[in-house]
Amino acid sequence: MSRVQLALRVPDLAKSVAFYTKLFGTEPAKLRDGYANFAIAEPPLKLVLIEGAEGEDTRMDHLGVEVGSTEAVHAATTRLSQEGLATTEEHDTSCCYAVQDKVWVHGPGREPWEVYVVKADADALTKQNNSTCCTTPAGAETDELEPVTAGGCC
Repeated sequence: MSRVQLALRVPDLAKSVAFYTKLFGTEPAKLRDGYANFAIAEPPLKLVLIEGAEGEDTRMDHLGVEVGSTEAVHAATTRLSQEGLATTEEHDTSCCYAVQDKVWVHGPGREPWEVYVVKADADALTKQNNSTCCTTPAGAETDELEPVTAGGCC
């Protein structure tokens, strides 16, 4: 199983969940405080909604490819490195209410991409080891934000 992930930072999680439930004709696969995700079968998509600041426009947080195993993450890491892309790996990361293995790369416009596997559920939205996960840096304005770096999430 492999599918593209789109993570959006939304100003009103409840309204966004209601909209995307109607748009894709499916309920969220996971709904937690400040977070929801949809596992959409057709088209194959993992849509992640992260609650942002009230009144802000919805914006892209990061992109990803969900894969079925840690071995697939390792294979992606090897392939991306061989292609000359800078990679950052994370193992047993607790992020977005899930334990994950992942590798990060950035596109030419600094857009963050992760290739990841969900290994288990977790109790926390954010990562536990001083890295940002699904959170806006304190005091940052939306226009000032750098893209999510390794340690992003979902």
